[in-house]
Amino acid sequence: MSATIIDGKAVAKRIREETKELAALLKAKGAPAPRLAVVLAGDDPASLSYVAAKEKALEEAGMESLDIRLPADVPEAELLALVGRLNLDAKVHGILVQLPLPRHIDEDRVIMAIDPAKDVDGFHPVSVGNMLIGRPGFLPCTPHGVLVLLREIGAPLSGAHAVVVGRSNIVGKPMANLLIRRDANATVTVCHTGTKDLALHARRADILIAAAGKAGLITADMVKPGAAVIDVGVNRVSDPSREKGYRLCGDVDFDGAREKAGWITPVPGGVGPMTIAMLLRNVCEAAAGGMR
Repeated sequence: MSATIIDGKAVAKRIREETKELAALLKAKGAPAPRLAVVLAGDDPASLSYVAAKEKALEEAGMESLDIRLPADVPEAELLALVGRLNLDAKVHGILVQLPLPRHIDEDRVIMAIDPAKDVDGFHPVSVGNMLIGRPGFLPCTPHGVLVLLREIGAPLSGAHAVVVGRSNIVGKPMANLLIRRDANATVTVCHTGTKDLALHARRADILIAAAGKAGLITADMVKPGAAVIDVGVNRVSDPSREKGYRLCGDVDFDGAREKAGWITPVPGGVGPMTIAMLLRNVCEAAAGGMR
């Protein structure tokens, strides 16, 4: 029996509608529309696409986007000065600096410069620290979205064995932390490039989250029957039959894994829409003056 496909688009749509209602409520009370400053340095095609999607979602949710484009050779000092001005701008509720940045810019320094009260990406060390010890603060959008999806399908979390494949600061590490917090209560194994026998660990997972950025890394034989499989990977693979010459796929062999899993996310249409939905929620909460 094939796995139940987790429709991230449908869940994200509902969250975006809820966020739209909250934004309308804020404006009805006389507050300004929630506003996100989106900073993009350079013209990386993937970044341009991501930013366009975020800005469209903001508009549809009744929020505002302050669109700031900078050349790829922008000096680091100029970018840091811009972030400083945005921190002080009361009309800006959230700041998003699109990553990756040009190589000559220290990403950590830029992230550190963002006011944690406007860190709607949840990347600032203060946000990460709050998440780690369970204090209120913005949660990183992709891992938070994954957790929402798991709760949406009713996947048993408490006592479950969750395996996270990947240890990035953006997905893997925060994902593991969210799963071990008391409100989820899972037992977590984190696998990475130094892990011996990845398949052994993966086959033990009640919840398998692939976030390694390697197409087809998780094959059907690595999936425990009935497991919830969440594919965070987005990889471009060559496909001459497609107009663009490539197709998008995740880290999981979808066709094979769906025959063994209980639930599975597709790529695209699974985790991706949730990332933007959770970003909108963070921006709205920042505008409301309250953080998670």
